[in-house]
Amino acid sequence: MATATHLAELQQQIRHRYHDLSKRLQQVAHYVLDNPNSIAFDTVAVIATHANVPPSTLIRFANAFEFSGFNEMKQLFRKNLVEETSSYTERARLLQNAQGEERELETPSDILQQFSHANTVALQELSNAIAPEQLNAAVELLESAETIYIVAMRRAFSIASYLGYALRHLERRVVIVDGFGAMSSEQLALVGNKDVVIGASFSPYSPETVELCEFAATTKAKQIIFTDSQVSPLAANSDVCFVIKEAEVESFRSQTATLCLAQSLAVSLAFTLSRK
Repeated sequence: MATATHLAELQQQIRHRYHDLSKRLQQVAHYVLDNPNSIAFDTVAVIATHANVPPSTLIRFANAFEFSGFNEMKQLFRKNLVEETSSYTERARLLQNAQGEERELETPSDILQQFSHANTVALQELSNAIAPEQLNAAVELLESAETIYIVAMRRAFSIASYLGYALRHLERRVVIVDGFGAMSSEQLALVGNKDVVIGASFSPYSPETVELCEFAATTKAKQIIFTDSQVSPLAANSDVCFVIKEAEVESFRSQTATLCLAQSLAVSLAFTLSRK
């Protein structure tokens, strides 16, 4: 295996080899894939603390991908961020402010301010993290699908509810697989290779959603996935995988960024259909 020279190449190598890595190295892989800003700018000690591994494990991880050390691997992340967008300075400042604030959440106003600030950062990250090619591919799949099945349960059900509402207003044939009456398998029974499955689930991942998306893969249906990690169990069978970093305040996670992305896809589809 040749040493990666671009971040996208390294990320592909990590995803490809993830299940062959040791448990410790999988922890590092998970953190490296989901926290590129941290890898670019944090020290090895800070990264090791956040990934919950000893610093020596970071070095072993870098060596496993043919780097002489972890700092050499970090350069790919720094180079990518410099090239990515001129607005990164502002995003980095907002992230630093968010990480540096340790306010007591004593009143509803405190909580609102914290969520508002955290969601502002998450939305700025979203617009820079999602590639135009992904958005275009997702809209094309939604446009050509005979039937769109939406599989998003538990905390992610609000995503299914919105997309079902929006896509039906665009005269798409939509089935929300909600498992009512314990009949989720029956609701997805007719899915086929001309259909699209939209799956949404976030850590710790709904077992029902994972199982249903795995079944959909056996039918050759296309899949658009909303999740929070490149090594999410839903990512493996996806045709388009949106990895979304949501805002979090005191372990309470928002859904603002995911809903923003869902609405963007629906409106983009509306414009595409109106032009045709």
